[in-house]
Amino acid sequence: MKDRGRYNAPQEIDGLSTLALGIGGVALIVWFVGLYFDPEQALRSWLLGFVFWAGIGIGSIGLLMLQFMTGGAWGVMLRRIFEAASRTLPVIVFMFVPLAVGVLYHSVYEWTHLPPTDHAIEARGIYLLPWTWVVRSLIYFILFGVMVYLLNEWSARQDRTENYEDAASLLARMSRFSGPSMVIFALTVTFAAVDWTLTLDPRFFSTIWGLLFVIGWVLSCMCFSVTILAYLSDKVPMDHILDKRHFHDIGKLMLAMVMVWAYFNLSQWLIIWSGNIPEETTWYLTRMTPGWFTIGVILILFHFAVPFLILLQQDFKRKPKLLASLAVFILFMRLVDMFFLIGPTPRINVPAGGQGAFIFSWLDIVAPIAIGGIWLWFFFGQLRSRPLVPVMDPFFQRAVEHGKGH
Repeated sequence: MKDRGRYNAPQEIDGLSTLALGIGGVALIVWFVGLYFDPEQALRSWLLGFVFWAGIGIGSIGLLMLQFMTGGAWGVMLRRIFEAASRTLPVIVFMFVPLAVGVLYHSVYEWTHLPPTDHAIEARGIYLLPWTWVVRSLIYFILFGVMVYLLNEWSARQDRTENYEDAASLLARMSRFSGPSMVIFALTVTFAAVDWTLTLDPRFFSTIWGLLFVIGWVLSCMCFSVTILAYLSDKVPMDHILDKRHFHDIGKLMLAMVMVWAYFNLSQWLIIWSGNIPEETTWYLTRMTPGWFTIGVILILFHFAVPFLILLQQDFKRKPKLLASLAVFILFMRLVDMFFLIGPTPRINVPAGGQGAFIFSWLDIVAPIAIGGIWLWFFFGQLRSRPLVPVMDPFFQRAVEHGKGH
Protein backbone atom coordinates (compact mmCIF):
# COMPACT_ATOMS: atom_id res chain seq x y z
CA MET A 1 0.00 0.00 0.00
CA LYS A 2 2.03 2.87 -1.31
CA ASP A 3 -0.41 5.79 -0.98
CA ARG A 4 -0.35 5.96 2.80
CA GLY A 5 -0.60 9.74 2.95
CA ARG A 6 -4.29 9.63 2.06
CA TYR A 7 -4.99 8.19 5.52
CA ASN A 8 -3.72 11.27 7.36
CA ALA A 9 -5.99 13.19 9.74
CA PRO A 10 -8.06 16.05 8.25
CA GLN A 11 -6.87 19.63 8.65
CA GLU A 12 -9.86 20.43 10.90
CA ILE A 13 -7.84 18.82 13.69
CA ASP A 14 -5.45 21.78 13.63
CA GLY A 15 -8.29 24.16 14.43
CA LEU A 16 -9.38 22.01 17.38
CA SER A 17 -5.79 21.90 18.61
CA THR A 18 -5.46 25.70 18.54
CA LEU A 19 -8.81 26.16 20.27
CA ALA A 20 -7.91 23.68 23.01
CA LEU A 21 -4.58 25.39 23.66
CA GLY A 22 -6.21 28.82 23.86
CA ILE A 23 -8.89 27.74 26.33
CA GLY A 24 -6.42 25.71 28.37
CA GLY A 25 -3.92 28.56 28.51
CA VAL A 26 -6.49 31.08 29.77
CA ALA A 27 -7.78 28.61 32.37
CA LEU A 28 -4.22 27.92 33.50
CA ILE A 29 -3.62 31.62 34.16
CA VAL A 30 -6.85 31.80 36.17
CA TRP A 31 -5.80 28.71 38.13
CA PHE A 32 -2.50 30.35 39.08
CA VAL A 33 -4.50 33.23 40.54
CA GLY A 34 -6.43 30.74 42.65
CA LEU A 35 -3.17 29.06 43.66
CA TYR A 36 -1.91 32.35 45.07
CA PHE A 37 -4.99 32.91 47.25
CA ASP A 38 -5.81 29.31 48.27
CA PRO A 39 -2.95 26.85 47.59
CA GLU A 40 -4.59 23.78 49.13
CA GLN A 41 -7.87 24.13 47.24
CA ALA A 42 -6.03 24.92 44.00
CA LEU A 43 -3.91 21.79 44.33
CA ARG A 44 -6.88 19.59 45.25
CA SER A 45 -8.69 20.90 42.18
CA TRP A 46 -5.55 20.28 40.13
CA LEU A 47 -5.54 16.70 41.42
CA LEU A 48 -9.15 16.35 40.26
CA GLY A 49 -8.25 17.48 36.74
CA PHE A 50 -5.03 15.49 36.70
CA VAL A 51 -6.65 12.20 37.69
CA PHE A 52 -9.38 12.67 35.08
CA TRP A 53 -7.19 13.57 32.09
CA ALA A 54 -4.26 11.37 33.07
CA GLY A 55 -6.79 8.56 33.31
CA ILE A 56 -7.61 8.93 29.62
CA GLY A 57 -3.94 8.87 28.64
CA ILE A 58 -3.01 5.99 30.95
CA GLY A 59 -6.20 4.09 30.15
CA SER A 60 -5.22 4.20 26.48
CA ILE A 61 -2.15 2.09 27.28
CA GLY A 62 -4.36 -0.65 28.69
CA LEU A 63 -6.76 -0.51 25.74
CA LEU A 64 -3.87 -0.52 23.30
CA MET A 65 -2.52 -3.73 24.81
CA LEU A 66 -6.00 -5.22 25.10
CA GLN A 67 -6.67 -4.82 21.39
CA PHE A 68 -3.32 -6.41 20.53
CA MET A 69 -4.18 -9.37 22.77
CA THR A 70 -7.75 -9.90 21.55
CA GLY A 71 -7.81 -8.62 17.96
CA GLY A 72 -11.06 -7.43 16.44
CA ALA A 73 -12.06 -4.70 14.02
CA TRP A 74 -12.81 -2.26 16.87
CA GLY A 75 -9.15 -2.33 17.87
CA VAL A 76 -7.88 -1.68 14.36
CA MET A 77 -10.19 1.32 13.97
CA LEU A 78 -9.32 2.81 17.37
CA ARG A 79 -5.63 1.91 17.54
CA ARG A 80 -4.26 5.22 16.30
CA ILE A 81 -6.43 7.17 18.75
CA PHE A 82 -5.17 4.96 21.58
CA GLU A 83 -1.59 5.44 20.41
CA ALA A 84 -1.95 9.23 20.18
CA ALA A 85 -3.48 9.35 23.66
CA SER A 86 -0.70 7.17 25.07
CA ARG A 87 1.95 9.49 23.62
CA THR A 88 0.56 12.33 25.77
CA LEU A 89 2.46 10.76 28.68
CA PRO A 90 5.10 13.58 28.68
CA VAL A 91 2.30 16.13 29.22
CA ILE A 92 0.83 13.97 31.98
CA VAL A 93 4.22 13.89 33.72
CA PHE A 94 4.50 17.67 33.33
CA MET A 95 1.03 18.14 34.82
CA PHE A 96 2.05 15.99 37.76
CA VAL A 97 4.77 18.45 38.81
CA PRO A 98 2.46 20.80 40.81
CA LEU A 99 1.23 17.83 42.82
CA ALA A 100 4.76 16.60 43.50
CA VAL A 101 5.78 20.08 44.66
CA GLY A 102 2.64 20.30 46.77
CA VAL A 103 3.45 17.02 48.52
CA LEU A 104 7.08 17.95 49.13
CA TYR A 105 5.96 21.26 50.62
CA HIS A 106 3.14 19.65 52.65
CA SER A 107 0.41 21.63 50.87
CA VAL A 108 -2.16 19.13 49.61
CA TYR A 109 -2.39 15.75 51.42
CA GLU A 110 -3.44 15.62 55.08
CA TRP A 111 -0.99 12.83 55.87
CA THR A 112 1.92 15.20 55.22
CA HIS A 113 0.84 17.06 58.40
CA LEU A 114 0.25 14.06 60.65
CA PRO A 115 2.83 13.42 63.41
CA PRO A 116 5.09 10.36 63.10
CA THR A 117 3.33 8.84 66.12
CA ASP A 118 -0.06 8.85 64.36
CA HIS A 119 -1.19 5.26 63.75
CA ALA A 120 -1.78 5.86 60.02
CA ILE A 121 1.80 7.09 59.58
CA GLU A 122 3.42 4.71 62.05
CA ALA A 123 1.86 1.66 60.40
CA ARG A 124 3.09 2.62 56.93
CA GLY A 125 6.56 3.72 57.95
CA ILE A 126 8.82 4.90 55.14
CA TYR A 127 6.15 4.12 52.53
CA LEU A 128 4.15 7.22 53.37
CA LEU A 129 6.79 9.92 53.31
CA PRO A 130 6.73 12.81 50.82
CA TRP A 131 9.96 11.89 49.05
CA THR A 132 9.08 8.18 48.72
CA TRP A 133 5.64 9.15 47.37
CA VAL A 134 7.30 11.22 44.62
CA VAL A 135 9.88 8.53 43.83
CA ARG A 136 7.19 5.89 43.45
CA SER A 137 5.27 8.13 41.07
CA LEU A 138 8.38 8.52 38.94
CA ILE A 139 8.70 4.73 38.80
CA TYR A 140 5.08 4.47 37.63
CA PHE A 141 5.74 6.95 34.84
CA ILE A 142 8.88 5.08 33.79
CA LEU A 143 6.97 1.80 33.54
CA PHE A 144 4.19 3.45 31.57
CA GLY A 145 6.80 5.14 29.38
CA VAL A 146 8.47 1.86 28.45
CA MET A 147 5.12 0.41 27.36
CA VAL A 148 4.23 3.53 25.38
CA TYR A 149 7.60 3.73 23.65
CA LEU A 150 7.81 0.09 22.58
CA LEU A 151 4.22 -0.25 21.37
CA ASN A 152 4.33 3.01 19.42
CA GLU A 153 7.78 2.29 17.97
CA TRP A 154 6.77 -1.16 16.75
CA SER A 155 3.53 0.24 15.32
CA ALA A 156 5.44 2.95 13.44
CA ARG A 157 7.84 0.33 12.17
CA GLN A 158 4.87 -1.72 10.93
CA ASP A 159 3.69 1.29 8.91
CA ARG A 160 7.04 1.33 7.12
CA THR A 161 6.99 -2.34 6.16
CA GLU A 162 6.52 -3.35 2.53
CA ASN A 163 5.23 -6.91 2.84
CA TYR A 164 2.76 -9.01 4.79
CA GLU A 165 5.37 -11.15 6.56
CA ASP A 166 7.20 -8.23 8.20
CA ALA A 167 3.93 -6.57 9.23
CA ALA A 168 2.61 -9.82 10.71
CA SER A 169 5.87 -10.38 12.58
CA LEU A 170 5.65 -6.97 14.24
CA LEU A 171 2.00 -7.55 15.11
CA ALA A 172 2.92 -10.84 16.76
CA ARG A 173 5.67 -9.10 18.72
CA MET A 174 3.23 -6.48 20.01
CA SER A 175 0.76 -9.20 20.98
CA ARG A 176 3.39 -11.18 22.89
CA PHE A 177 4.55 -8.06 24.69
CA SER A 178 1.02 -7.03 25.65
CA GLY A 179 0.17 -10.21 27.57
CA PRO A 180 2.59 -9.97 30.51
CA SER A 181 2.68 -6.17 30.26
CA MET A 182 -1.06 -6.04 30.95
CA VAL A 183 -0.41 -7.56 34.38
CA ILE A 184 2.30 -4.98 35.07
CA PHE A 185 -0.03 -2.25 33.83
CA ALA A 186 -2.84 -3.28 36.21
CA LEU A 187 -0.47 -3.45 39.17
CA THR A 188 1.08 -0.09 38.32
CA VAL A 189 -2.33 1.57 38.00
CA THR A 190 -3.29 0.06 41.36
CA PHE A 191 -0.26 1.50 43.14
CA ALA A 192 -0.65 4.87 41.38
CA ALA A 193 -4.36 5.10 42.26
CA VAL A 194 -3.61 4.28 45.90
CA ASP A 195 -0.85 6.88 46.11
CA TRP A 196 -2.63 9.67 44.23
CA THR A 197 -6.17 9.31 45.58
CA LEU A 198 -6.58 6.72 48.34
CA THR A 199 -3.97 8.36 50.58
CA LEU A 200 -6.08 11.53 50.62
CA ASP A 201 -7.78 9.74 53.51
CA PRO A 202 -4.86 7.97 55.21
CA ARG A 203 -7.14 5.99 57.54
CA PHE A 204 -9.23 4.40 54.80
CA PHE A 205 -8.18 1.37 52.81
CA SER A 206 -9.77 -0.73 50.07
CA THR A 207 -8.47 -3.83 48.34
CA ILE A 208 -10.53 -3.13 45.20
CA TRP A 209 -9.43 0.50 44.80
CA GLY A 210 -6.97 -0.27 42.02
CA LEU A 211 -9.55 -2.16 39.97
CA LEU A 212 -11.95 0.77 40.29
CA PHE A 213 -9.37 2.95 38.56
CA VAL A 214 -8.34 0.33 36.01
CA ILE A 215 -11.90 0.02 34.72
CA GLY A 216 -12.66 3.72 35.28
CA TRP A 217 -9.68 4.95 33.30
CA VAL A 218 -10.27 2.41 30.53
CA LEU A 219 -13.91 3.50 30.33
CA SER A 220 -12.84 7.16 30.18
CA CYS A 221 -10.44 6.43 27.33
CA MET A 222 -13.01 4.39 25.41
CA CYS A 223 -15.61 7.16 25.68
CA PHE A 224 -13.06 9.78 24.62
CA SER A 225 -11.87 7.64 21.71
CA VAL A 226 -15.35 6.93 20.34
CA THR A 227 -16.07 10.67 20.49
CA ILE A 228 -13.01 11.38 18.34
CA LEU A 229 -13.88 8.51 16.00
CA ALA A 230 -17.44 9.77 15.55
CA TYR A 231 -16.11 13.25 14.77
CA LEU A 232 -13.87 11.76 12.07
CA SER A 233 -16.50 9.38 10.71
CA ASP A 234 -17.90 11.81 8.13
CA LYS A 235 -14.53 13.24 7.09
CA VAL A 236 -11.91 11.98 4.66
CA PRO A 237 -10.46 9.37 4.95
CA MET A 238 -12.54 7.76 7.71
CA ASP A 239 -15.84 8.29 5.87
CA HIS A 240 -14.83 5.44 3.52
CA ILE A 241 -13.49 3.21 6.30
CA LEU A 242 -15.91 3.39 9.22
CA ASP A 243 -19.37 1.93 9.19
CA LYS A 244 -22.23 1.26 11.60
CA ARG A 245 -21.00 -2.14 12.71
CA HIS A 246 -17.74 -0.66 14.01
CA PHE A 247 -19.65 1.67 16.31
CA HIS A 248 -22.00 -1.13 17.31
CA ASP A 249 -19.03 -3.18 18.53
CA ILE A 250 -17.58 -0.21 20.41
CA GLY A 251 -20.96 0.48 21.98
CA LYS A 252 -21.08 -3.09 23.31
CA LEU A 253 -17.65 -2.61 24.86
CA MET A 254 -18.83 0.63 26.49
CA LEU A 255 -21.82 -1.24 27.91
CA ALA A 256 -19.56 -3.93 29.37
CA MET A 257 -17.27 -1.35 30.96
CA VAL A 258 -20.17 0.58 32.50
CA MET A 259 -21.44 -2.67 34.02
CA VAL A 260 -18.02 -3.64 35.39
CA TRP A 261 -17.57 -0.15 36.91
CA ALA A 262 -20.92 -0.51 38.69
CA TYR A 263 -20.10 -4.06 39.81
CA PHE A 264 -16.77 -3.06 41.36
CA ASN A 265 -18.34 -0.11 43.19
CA LEU A 266 -21.18 -2.26 44.48
CA SER A 267 -18.71 -4.94 45.58
CA GLN A 268 -16.66 -2.43 47.55
CA TRP A 269 -19.77 -1.03 49.24
CA LEU A 270 -21.16 -4.46 50.17
CA ILE A 271 -17.87 -5.75 51.58
CA ILE A 272 -17.13 -2.63 53.62
CA TRP A 273 -20.69 -2.25 54.88
CA SER A 274 -20.97 -5.89 55.92
CA GLY A 275 -17.53 -5.79 57.58
CA ASN A 276 -18.60 -2.75 59.62
CA ILE A 277 -15.05 -1.63 60.46
CA PRO A 278 -15.08 2.03 61.62
CA GLU A 279 -12.01 3.03 59.57
CA GLU A 280 -13.80 1.82 56.42
CA THR A 281 -17.47 2.65 57.01
CA THR A 282 -16.62 6.26 57.91
CA TRP A 283 -15.65 6.77 54.28
CA TYR A 284 -19.20 5.97 53.20
CA LEU A 285 -20.87 7.70 56.13
CA THR A 286 -19.17 10.92 55.08
CA ARG A 287 -20.55 10.50 51.57
CA MET A 288 -24.05 9.99 52.93
CA THR A 289 -24.19 13.51 54.34
CA PRO A 290 -26.18 16.24 52.52
CA GLY A 291 -24.59 17.24 49.24
CA TRP A 292 -22.39 14.20 48.85
CA PHE A 293 -25.36 11.84 49.10
CA THR A 294 -27.03 13.66 46.23
CA ILE A 295 -23.94 13.23 44.07
CA GLY A 296 -23.86 9.53 44.99
CA VAL A 297 -27.43 9.09 43.78
CA ILE A 298 -26.62 11.02 40.59
CA LEU A 299 -23.73 8.64 39.91
CA ILE A 300 -25.93 5.58 40.38
CA LEU A 301 -28.55 6.94 38.02
CA PHE A 302 -26.48 8.69 35.36
CA HIS A 303 -23.14 6.88 35.47
CA PHE A 304 -24.75 3.44 35.44
CA ALA A 305 -28.53 3.14 35.07
CA VAL A 306 -29.17 5.58 32.22
CA PRO A 307 -26.12 4.59 30.07
CA PHE A 308 -26.88 0.93 30.75
CA LEU A 309 -30.46 1.19 29.52
CA ILE A 310 -29.51 3.30 26.50
CA LEU A 311 -26.64 1.04 25.42
CA LEU A 312 -28.94 -1.98 25.48
CA GLN A 313 -30.59 -0.57 22.36
CA GLN A 314 -28.96 -1.94 19.22
CA ASP A 315 -30.00 0.87 16.88
CA PHE A 316 -28.55 3.51 19.22
CA LYS A 317 -25.10 1.91 19.16
CA ARG A 318 -25.07 2.01 15.34
CA LYS A 319 -25.43 5.82 15.17
CA PRO A 320 -22.00 7.48 15.61
CA LYS A 321 -23.20 10.93 16.68
CA LEU A 322 -25.67 9.57 19.23
CA LEU A 323 -23.10 7.16 20.63
CA ALA A 324 -20.58 9.99 20.86
CA SER A 325 -23.11 12.17 22.69
CA LEU A 326 -23.59 9.46 25.29
CA ALA A 327 -19.82 9.00 25.51
CA VAL A 328 -19.36 12.71 26.29
CA PHE A 329 -22.06 12.44 28.95
CA ILE A 330 -20.32 9.44 30.54
CA LEU A 331 -17.04 11.36 30.46
CA PHE A 332 -18.70 14.16 32.41
CA MET A 333 -19.98 11.60 34.92
CA ARG A 334 -16.45 10.21 35.19
CA LEU A 335 -15.34 13.68 36.31
CA VAL A 336 -18.20 13.79 38.80
CA ASP A 337 -17.10 10.37 40.07
CA MET A 338 -13.57 11.66 40.63
CA PHE A 339 -15.00 14.64 42.51
CA PHE A 340 -17.05 12.24 44.66
CA LEU A 341 -13.89 10.30 45.53
CA ILE A 342 -11.65 13.31 46.15
CA GLY A 343 -13.94 16.04 47.49
CA PRO A 344 -15.00 14.66 50.91
CA THR A 345 -11.50 13.55 51.95
CA PRO A 346 -9.80 15.28 54.92
CA ARG A 347 -8.32 18.73 54.33
CA ILE A 348 -5.30 20.36 55.92
CA ASN A 349 -6.80 23.77 56.64
CA VAL A 350 -10.25 22.66 57.81
CA PRO A 351 -11.00 22.09 61.54
CA ALA A 352 -11.75 18.53 62.61
CA GLY A 353 -15.45 19.28 63.01
CA GLY A 354 -15.72 20.55 59.43
CA GLN A 355 -14.04 17.61 57.71
CA GLY A 356 -16.18 15.96 55.04
CA ALA A 357 -18.43 18.99 54.53
CA PHE A 358 -19.70 19.55 51.01
CA ILE A 359 -17.27 22.00 49.40
CA PHE A 360 -17.36 22.92 45.73
CA SER A 361 -14.92 25.53 44.48
CA TRP A 362 -14.75 27.42 41.19
CA LEU A 363 -11.24 25.97 40.94
CA ASP A 364 -12.83 22.52 40.53
CA ILE A 365 -14.02 23.80 37.15
CA VAL A 366 -10.97 25.83 36.14
CA ALA A 367 -8.29 23.21 36.88
CA PRO A 368 -9.79 20.39 34.75
CA ILE A 369 -10.31 22.86 31.89
CA ALA A 370 -6.69 24.04 32.14
CA ILE A 371 -5.25 20.55 32.16
CA GLY A 372 -7.71 19.33 29.53
CA GLY A 373 -6.96 22.16 27.12
CA ILE A 374 -3.24 21.54 27.21
CA TRP A 375 -3.67 17.76 27.08
CA LEU A 376 -6.01 17.97 24.07
CA TRP A 377 -3.66 20.32 22.26
CA PHE A 378 -0.85 17.78 22.59
CA PHE A 379 -3.16 14.87 21.74
CA PHE A 380 -4.37 16.44 18.49
CA GLY A 381 -0.77 17.10 17.50
CA GLN A 382 0.05 13.43 18.04
CA LEU A 383 -3.04 12.33 16.14
CA ARG A 384 -1.93 14.37 13.12
CA SER A 385 1.57 12.91 13.17
CA ARG A 386 0.60 9.44 11.89
CA PRO A 387 -2.03 7.90 9.59
CA LEU A 388 -5.44 7.51 11.24
CA VAL A 389 -5.39 3.75 10.67
CA PRO A 390 -2.63 1.11 10.73
CA VAL A 391 -2.55 0.77 6.95
CA MET A 392 -0.05 -2.11 6.90
CA ASP A 393 -1.71 -4.15 9.62
CA PRO A 394 -2.51 -7.63 8.22
CA PHE A 395 -6.10 -7.35 9.50
CA PHE A 396 -6.79 -3.84 8.24
CA GLN A 397 -8.76 -4.78 5.12
CA ARG A 398 -10.69 -7.42 7.03
CA ALA A 399 -11.54 -4.85 9.70
CA VAL A 400 -12.87 -2.47 7.04
CA GLU A 401 -15.02 -5.22 5.53
CA HIS A 402 -16.31 -6.16 8.98
CA GLY A 403 -17.91 -2.73 9.31
CA LYS A 404 -19.96 -3.30 6.18
CA GLY A 405 -21.75 -6.29 7.69
CA HIS A 406 -25.16 -6.33 9.34
